[in-house]
Amino acid sequence: MQEVQKPPNQKYIKNFIVYAEFGIPEVNLESYRLKISGEVERTLSFTYDELLKLPRKEIVEDFHCVTGWSVKNVKWEGIPFKSLIEMARVKEGVKWVMFYSLDSYTAVVPYEDVNRDNVIVALFMNGDKIPLKHGFPARPIIPHLYGWKSAKWLTEIEFLKEYVDGYWEERGYHERGNVWEEERFKGQGGRHLRRRPVL
Repeated sequence: MQEVQKPPNQKYIKNFIVYAEFGIPEVNLESYRLKISGEVERTLSFTYDELLKLPRKEIVEDFHCVTGWSVKNVKWEGIPFKSLIEMARVKEGVKWVMFYSLDSYTAVVPYEDVNRDNVIVALFMNGDKIPLKHGFPARPIIPHLYGWKSAKWLTEIEFLKEYVDGYWEERGYHERGNVWEEERFKGQGGRHLRRRPVL
């Protein structure tokens, strides 16, 4: 049997290591909203219950942290990102997506990297609602990018034509963060980490 290829300089471990740069926030589902904004024809806002009613898909993918660990075969279920793109009617010329979190964390991702069939806004993890420490109520899952791009406690998705740094990008981390190309730091593969990004 052929061994499944793993990304360079990643080591598989059994369980997630939990990082929370600003601590784990409290989530009030009564006031929680996920907003879709920026360069769109329709600005959208969803309550948590409304998110649960949207069509969902399931993916099973390895999860990769930029600090060098990976977890195999994590099952996520959520809203296909392409569906949100269609509902919001994203305008031509969009090149970037900014994720905003309840704890004020931000992460930026190239638009082409979210406009894929296996990218979702996850609401469930391994058969249950995402645990709070892993980002409840929602987080984007982009399997081919490092985990710091998968912003936990997601509150807003903004579509942009121009690049803007997110939290770790402002501190020197890569604009894209492709795990297969070891895009850890801007301008290099970057295997020696100065700080560990939040996941």
